[in-house]
Amino acid sequence: MKQISRIKLADLISSNPLAPWAIAASSAILIILILSINIRNLTYLQHPYSLNSYCESAVELFAAPIGLNPEEQSDDRNQIGVPSDDKGKGTGPLQESDQVLGDKLDYTQWSLPKGAKMRFGKGGANGAAFSHDSTRLAVASSIGIWIYDVTTGQPRALLTGHTAGVNTVSFSSDGKLLASGSSDNTVRLWDANTGLLMKTLSANTYVNTVSFSPDGQLLASPGINRTIDIWNVSTGEQLHTLSGHTYGVNSVSFSPDGKLLASGSDDGTLRLWDVNTGETVHTMAVHTMDELETDVYSVSFSPDGKLLASGNGDHKVQLWDVSTGEIHRTLKGHTAYVSSISFSPDGQMLASGSDDNTIRLWDVSTGETHHTLSLHIYLNSNVSFSPDGKLLANGKGDTTITLWDVSTGELRNTMSGHTSWVFDVSFSPDGQMLASGGDDNMIHLWDVSTGRHLPTLMDGTADVITVSFSPDKKRLASGSTDAKIRLWDVSTGMLLHTFEEAAGWVYTVSFSLDGKLLASGSGDSTICLWDVNSGELHRTLLGHGGSIQSISISPDRQTLTSGSGDNTIRLWDVINGETLYTLRGHTSDVNAVDFSPDGLVLASGSWDETVRLWDVTTGESLHTLSGDMNSINCVSFSPDGQVLACGSDDNTIHLWDVKSGRFLFNLSGHTDSVYSVTFSPKDKSIASGSRDGTVLLWDVTITE
Repeated sequence: MKQISRIKLADLISSNPLAPWAIAASSAILIILILSINIRNLTYLQHPYSLNSYCESAVELFAAPIGLNPEEQSDDRNQIGVPSDDKGKGTGPLQESDQVLGDKLDYTQWSLPKGAKMRFGKGGANGAAFSHDSTRLAVASSIGIWIYDVTTGQPRALLTGHTAGVNTVSFSSDGKLLASGSSDNTVRLWDANTGLLMKTLSANTYVNTVSFSPDGQLLASPGINRTIDIWNVSTGEQLHTLSGHTYGVNSVSFSPDGKLLASGSDDGTLRLWDVNTGETVHTMAVHTMDELETDVYSVSFSPDGKLLASGNGDHKVQLWDVSTGEIHRTLKGHTAYVSSISFSPDGQMLASGSDDNTIRLWDVSTGETHHTLSLHIYLNSNVSFSPDGKLLANGKGDTTITLWDVSTGELRNTMSGHTSWVFDVSFSPDGQMLASGGDDNMIHLWDVSTGRHLPTLMDGTADVITVSFSPDKKRLASGSTDAKIRLWDVSTGMLLHTFEEAAGWVYTVSFSLDGKLLASGSGDSTICLWDVNSGELHRTLLGHGGSIQSISISPDRQTLTSGSGDNTIRLWDVINGETLYTLRGHTSDVNAVDFSPDGLVLASGSWDETVRLWDVTTGESLHTLSGDMNSINCVSFSPDGQVLACGSDDNTIHLWDVKSGRFLFNLSGHTDSVYSVTFSPKDKSIASGSRDGTVLLWDVTITE
């Protein structure tokens, strides 16, 4: 302002008579703006300003917590398939609970439970459903709901929250909602676009299938308690409970007009229900040639609502007249029970999936077979047409989901990576590789650092119950339900030896510390010691009165311990084959035994829901660990011998302090029984294999 007063107006007027007025007006406006902007905030931050005040330069140090501002939460929501900032771990600022969005191919990191750092395998596949636009496929699995891109076959998301396996999924007709039913006795409703959980409905029973009404306002969910629940989707209110079946209900389907509900049951009947009243309209009985009732596994209305199809336990598909309840046509060709059926959107074709490992496409008008689709795996198929009628999905091969071209019958795509029950896991001695065996007849090898699935070892047609690496990592032993022990070259995948002396299922194998001997325990109550180099039987140990469930060789190679179905534990002298001790105390099968790294302590786990610690030198009991555990399937010592981990039928891993017998903490995240647990030899990691079809890798320091 002082500078403005010194301006010589004469000079400016001589050159431009309007300039002084423009400058004066601009200066006035500028001053007003400066004085008026955020006056309230300025006066809040400082006292009236004084030109004569003195200011001392200073820096003040103080302690303050660092955290997120709880008052400024973003309203953003990730869409399914959009990569997350935290590599899919579910910890990013835009992530919601019960929702994990997919970074490409990095599904080993998706939706990990607390304490876990990697997942191998996607769990078994139980059923599939197409989205309304045919671009996505939702797969019900033993660990959650996988969302796949139909074109690429790649996973886009994993929705978790159910505490047991997901048995069924279904999209609403408008594509806005996805429903899932689970063995945890709940039905969950998800936003199909964002993956957010909308509602959880308590069904009070195992839920094996769900079905939306055509208008999306109702949801039907039957269970094994012989009833069918009808829910109001918007409110979550239970409107009706339909009773009448005398055995479990396997399948339900709404008629196209939403007025009728069809159900198929193990009592050998189909029922048509009035949705509004809950009353039975028709009861149709399925009979075999000898007039015996047969199970009804699946039902489906034709798009025009005139026909109802049923898949039956007598290997037949039947078409029923809805108005009369009479049989319209019987379709024959399957050689095993028909587990799933589905009409094409135009009603001209019917797909049926059977336990004979085939899917058949039928012409509805003639009853002739268009195509027979075969896979060399156990299917127990769940079949579903895409809404555009171009694709057919088979959602239950346990390890694969297949997409078929309806017009040609050709295989279009396969979603792989799903695994069935995992019976055993084993770390390589350097901790870099993990082997798992299960009921898919294969041995899976995994890279621990990257989660990469390495080449698979095919173990014939038998379930792989046990796996074990040799101390030098060069060989891998496996035991199977075909009573054979196989020795593999890890680097080449070649089969080196097959030991065939065992007469029962091989439940357990273990290498000696020098790798020269391989011990095996089987269902015929014998323990065999094999020469690894020659493949010859070295010695047979006899004495147990039950199957050999678990064995372990002491670090000094002098002693072998075995747990048996006769409720006892034996300690054997490896050199002469004599019994050193017989340990008694468990009141049920002893499923697991393990020596501590120093060989002084022995751990045993049993179906009696206890773990016992024993003094190896005296055979005396040191501790009995119990409480809040179910049947114990496996035990493992940490490399330093201070911690013991045990896996249980309660889906949990329990960790204990060995010296004091004090309980430490649990690792929870599996959705089914934990069959195997083992510590990494190199770090504080635990690998666990479960009936849910996955292997989880845990960092135990996270939850200590």
